[in-house]
Amino acid sequence: MGHDLARPFPARVPLVAVLDDDPDILELVSVHLRRAGMKVREFVDGESFYRSLSRDIPDLVLLDLMLPDADGMEVCKFLKRQDRLSSVPVIMLTARGDEVDKVLGLEIGADDYITKPFSPKELVARVKAVLRRAEPRQEAAPVVEVGPLRMDLKRHLVEVEGRPVDVTPVEFRILELLVSKAGWVFSRDRILDFLWGHDKIVSERTIDVHIRHMREKMGRASALIKNVRGAGYKLEV
Repeated sequence: MGHDLARPFPARVPLVAVLDDDPDILELVSVHLRRAGMKVREFVDGESFYRSLSRDIPDLVLLDLMLPDADGMEVCKFLKRQDRLSSVPVIMLTARGDEVDKVLGLEIGADDYITKPFSPKELVARVKAVLRRAEPRQEAAPVVEVGPLRMDLKRHLVEVEGRPVDVTPVEFRILELLVSKAGWVFSRDRILDFLWGHDKIVSERTIDVHIRHMREKMGRASALIKNVRGAGYKLEV
């Protein structure tokens, strides 16, 4: 897979919340995450997880889509709607492997998607990769302005003509890549690499879905994102 499994975590041990009503899966996941040096909280339903959030905010949520009292998609939506929880990465873990489910999960803010059955080593690698991407930037990130668009890369905020735009984490990352080199054309494959490395968990057309939804939210600034036929996307300067 090309992941650096030996790369150490920061001094603070990350806390991972695992939601799955299958006790065997719950134990398998928890054992391997703990062996990898993480703390784990186990939940068999959505209600117990919701109650726990008043005590601990996890560094990452590993979320089964099929819970006895909740739909995993709704749990993900709940997290992304809360200011204090919206930055918590979510990895969906499910037997539902249809691309439609993957696209929907990523569109509502999930950071990755693992289909059962899975390799425990791959799961740990993906968890570590998502945790590393979620680490705060060490350097002061700039505020980028292009026409009516303003991005605060440190605070993960997007504004158009002073109006906040509610983009998903995946949409923010795509926009971050486009503004990093405004005027450059990025292929769909390059955008996928930026989002998930070489682990292509969805097809290239997923990028079109994300960009379409992003444009719908961005008002006048949507015209900045150009589709270059046969090549990919760029941010117009």
